[in-house]
Amino acid sequence: MTTASSAQPVPFRSNHLLHVLCSLFLVVWILSAVHPIMVADWWLENLLVFFFIGLLMATYRWLPFSQLSYLLIFVYLCMHEWGAHHRYADVPLGEWLKPVLHTARNHYDRLVHFAFGLLLAYPEREVLIRKAGLRGGWAFSLPVVISLGLGAAYEILEAVAACTVSPDLGNAFLSLQGDPWDTHKDMFMGFAGALVSMTGLALWMRRGGTRVIAWGAGR
Repeated sequence: MTTASSAQPVPFRSNHLLHVLCSLFLVVWILSAVHPIMVADWWLENLLVFFFIGLLMATYRWLPFSQLSYLLIFVYLCMHEWGAHHRYADVPLGEWLKPVLHTARNHYDRLVHFAFGLLLAYPEREVLIRKAGLRGGWAFSLPVVISLGLGAAYEILEAVAACTVSPDLGNAFLSLQGDPWDTHKDMFMGFAGALVSMTGLALWMRRGGTRVIAWGAGR
């Protein structure tokens, strides 16, 4: 497993781990597409997935990530696809957590927002180091800010989408579940996830861990 510090640029045909991750995600995506609870909501939830994967494909030669970054992206996308299949508000894991958390709300969407910051802050840092030449504290703090900004942008897109589709589809996509502060809490969870990720990475590096500097994707 290469990290950002140990990776070397290789052609896509030689990036074997990425081949495996792409194949596994295709299986996950197909399973998610089979009889989703709400078909229209599933398509709406997947629009940004299609865009994001297309962006990764289009920029691979210009910006290949380390294997660790691709693994983190894969895990996050799998979590999202499970939520899309079950319409987030009805994900079984969230239902199981209700009595544990003593709440009537399904909190799986909160978990995915936290995972957005926790898992994707590392790839964001990789981009900043390689393309913006950031080092030191800036390379740890900006991914947290960017995660917060991306979370806010997503909430705005959700609101726009909800206003342009049917009320039932809009409610399913927003997944407010009766919480007027849902948007704010979702953004905070993404921010908290990124903060945990970057703080943990900084402490690990300070204690002698391998220095994480991004220079490409590994074999």
